Amino acid sequence: MGSSIWNSAVWLLFITGTLLGLSLPFGKLSAAAGVAPVIWAFVISFGAGAVLLAALLMRGEARRPDLARLRYFTVTAAISYAFPNLLIMSAIPHLGAGFTGIMFTLSPIITLTLSVLLGMKRPSALGIAGIVVGFAGALIVSLTRGEAGRPAEAIWVIIGLAIPFSLACGNIYRTLDWPKNAGPIELAAGSHLASAAMLVIISLALNGGVPFGPLATVPLMTLAQAAASATMFAFFFRLQAVGGPVYLSQIGYVAAALGLVAGTAFLGERYQLATWAGAAIIMAGVAMTTKAQARQ
Repeated sequence: MGSSIWNSAVWLLFITGTLLGLSLPFGKLSAAAGVAPVIWAFVISFGAGAVLLAALLMRGEARRPDLARLRYFTVTAAISYAFPNLLIMSAIPHLGAGFTGIMFTLSPIITLTLSVLLGMKRPSALGIAGIVVGFAGALIVSLTRGEAGRPAEAIWVIIGLAIPFSLACGNIYRTLDWPKNAGPIELAAGSHLASAAMLVIISLALNGGVPFGPLATVPLMTLAQAAASATMFAFFFRLQAVGGPVYLSQIGYVAAALGLVAGTAFLGERYQLATWAGAAIIMAGVAMTTKAQARQ
């Protein structure tokens, strides 16, 4: 069973998307506890990088990175993790966990557009239709501007829209520049440790220091976030190899659905009927693209 999951794009998609979605309610709760967005983004990257590096060391598979890997680690860290995670954690207190998660769902259509422009392999007609349907649902959701009765400022909606563009660029880059003979866990560990280093530098520039103190008020959640991140990114890079960049980008659909449900059920968030209708349309798009991937 384990081997079949590791080689199944469908299973990898739903596992990765679910683990990604956990960062949304965790992000809102950490902000309420006074943890700075840049510090919680650091927890995600350092937690993932440290655990995965430890796994490599225990298995005797760690290696000294060459120039190609160092380039990959640096670029991937910037456009896939440090920048978008900082945006996500900054936007959640203003947009809500559920609404911020919906921003992930714009990533597939941007990824598809970039892949077509770059001459990469296109998905089938059903796959394209599923992505378009999902995008239509995301558009409906974005027009509602956050929680019911608490419309967010336009600047935060714009910041939210920058999230999927950065994620899409990362999806394309990781496929185009995947180092020769590199494994998914090796790449996940190196990229996240590089991201963690970048976030420390950003914190020093923004805050004049690295305020870790508030993490002591939420120790269990910090450990849970680190564990979820480490597990998620091991599957994430495997999904990149098995499913390709366009299919990978659809983890946002799963994460958005989880974020919307968690925000409503556990965080007291309330959304308009249009938001829920858009979320239902998004899930229809997921079903279409998943079916298309299974056919291929």
